[in-house]
Amino acid sequence: MWPVTQPPDLLPPVPPRLPGKPSLFLARDSYRQRRLRDAARMLPVLGTVIWLLPLMWQRAPEETGGMAAAVVFVFAGWTLLIVLTALIARKLRPDDEAAIDPDTAP
Repeated sequence: MWPVTQPPDLLPPVPPRLPGKPSLFLARDSYRQRRLRDAARMLPVLGTVIWLLPLMWQRAPEETGGMAAAVVFVFAGWTLLIVLTALIARKLRPDDEAAIDPDTAP
């Protein structure tokens, strides 16, 4: 019935890059590495929130035993931070320049 043809390209052609203009897109691997480093930089902020959150809990004056829940919360948060740090560190690769010359590493 219908003639068999190849489907047209759905993506528009890529325009040529101007010599002085940087590329808008990053390589997928370097983009992921940057986001992992951003996540690693945010872990101390998350840790601060976890440590300070029990201070904001309001308790009734007649309530007793509230301190135990706060201690459990802080140590559970600490364990979560350790696990997240291990996962992020496992996926991070050393920076190429730092691997070549350790004197210039930040």
